[in-house]
Amino acid sequence: MRMPIIAGNWKMNTTATEAAELVKAMKKKLNSISGVEKVLCPPFISLTTVKDLIKGTSIKLGAQNMYYERSGAYTGEISPAMLSGLCEIVVLGHSERRAHFGDTDQIVNRKVQAALAMQLTPIICVGESLEQNEAGETIEVVTRQVKAAFQGIDSPQETVIAYEPIWAIGTGKAARGDQANALSGVIRSVVAQLYGNSIAQEMRIQYGGSVTAANTSEFISQPEIDGALVGGASLKAAEFIGIVEQTSKIKQVG
Repeated sequence: MRMPIIAGNWKMNTTATEAAELVKAMKKKLNSISGVEKVLCPPFISLTTVKDLIKGTSIKLGAQNMYYERSGAYTGEISPAMLSGLCEIVVLGHSERRAHFGDTDQIVNRKVQAALAMQLTPIICVGESLEQNEAGETIEVVTRQVKAAFQGIDSPQETVIAYEPIWAIGTGKAARGDQANALSGVIRSVVAQLYGNSIAQEMRIQYGGSVTAANTSEFISQPEIDGALVGGASLKAAEFIGIVEQTSKIKQVG
């Protein structure tokens, strides 16, 4: 069975002090939960703080984004070389990056290539807008995004894909479990086309979009869904712990 993965994307929230308080509030309990890969993705300014706090635990550290160049005159950007050795995972292609900061499919692909070259595990976000969904273009859009993300990449290594319907992110309108499962199946079939069925069956696919402790079981109980990319709920210690606990009980891996 695939090891489920729950990643908390804190987005542009928490000061370094608040980040430390949040980690302290959930660290002991998260560390005790087995059978789930647990990832915290704080803002860049708190990566070292969180890294120090989770040292020696089973919790992993992730970044929310990165640029694809190794170094250079790119004021304000963070390179994969800077993240290497600091964290293990990096979220790429999040819909907010695509919508607000111009991350195209091609840019996401370059970031994925750069991350893999530095042995960082990408969580690649894909998903359709409300307009695309209502126009019946969901499968077309998601298929295009997945294929583009892996363009020119011989092996996806340990890459994770997060299906995040844009209309469900931060809106409180989560997709139904069966809908998310069907799209996860579509994503897995695209990966199979690119790399073969064996690799497709090993790849973990998360659901993201208004995930809470109250609706976690609806998604995690689905056979094609291997975890969640959690936004707002990851800023509440008890809520995030609840999501991880339910995942451990439902998947029962390890």
